[in-house]
Amino acid sequence: MGAKQKIIITVILAFMLVLSFSTTALAVTKNEVQAQVNAHGRAAVTGNIFIWFLCAVAFLKISQKIDSFMSSLGVNVGNTGGSMMAELLIASRGITAGKNIFGGGGFGGRGSRGAPGDSGGLMRGGLAGSVGRSLDRGAVKSATGEGGGGIGGRMFASSVEKGGGFANNVIGSVAKGSIAATGSMSGETAVKALHSYMGFAGDNTPSVQTRPPVFSDVEIGGGRITGTETSADNPNGIGFGMYHTEQYMAPEGKYETVEAADGSKWYKQYARDAVEKTPYPAPDGSVAYNESIVQKLPKMPQRKDRV
Repeated sequence: MGAKQKIIITVILAFMLVLSFSTTALAVTKNEVQAQVNAHGRAAVTGNIFIWFLCAVAFLKISQKIDSFMSSLGVNVGNTGGSMMAELLIASRGITAGKNIFGGGGFGGRGSRGAPGDSGGLMRGGLAGSVGRSLDRGAVKSATGEGGGGIGGRMFASSVEKGGGFANNVIGSVAKGSIAATGSMSGETAVKALHSYMGFAGDNTPSVQTRPPVFSDVEIGGGRITGTETSADNPNGIGFGMYHTEQYMAPEGKYETVEAADGSKWYKQYARDAVEKTPYPAPDGSVAYNESIVQKLPKMPQRKDRV
């Protein structure tokens, strides 16, 4: 997780805690106010209310700044630029979201799996680190089809449609991670993920004259990405294989090196013509073969950790 995300989560949680401990101030009765006036004087009480109001305005202004940071990550956020009532409702939703995280909605996972890079205890890195890992776990669960993933899953779904940095970091973690520990992606989720991961979503979408390829049968995980690519050069579709350059040796034969949205490099190879022999019994009792030309991916390159 980047430093910007840690700062955002820390600020959000700090103000969530302030609001949660200040809820009683929103339910003050007339008698309680009068008692405070009698005890401390009208000027002192008025000053306290004015200070509280300034703090509330400051919180809402900071919320607007947080929204802009979250939008830059490709995550949908509430519009905090409206009326005061609307802004209070958004703050209430934020408190509810925080309760959901600590109520068990975000700390899911498969067995001992955790968010990528999570090698310590639950509270390692403080409260912000704990919540950040919870969001990562939820996003990974959503990406790998293990469940909704709570808030993290919703953030991932929103971000992947825009090609946002949050989604691409999650996709990269799954793509480069161990399948046994992190899982893998397949189906429609993997198709959308690869579209985003290769920079074809959101503001990076090419123009109509340079349409991006259409992916299908995509599988992502274990340092590999495979699938079928349909484009102007290959209107009937062609198989492809991508291998993370830090995990795999360079493949044999023709290949290219492509860069993903998170800056990682991948060897990419397309399927090529190969002769396929299908045996059948000949009339004289011997084995004969039918030969046909099919497209097959070249031999998968060797992993660097197994050399």
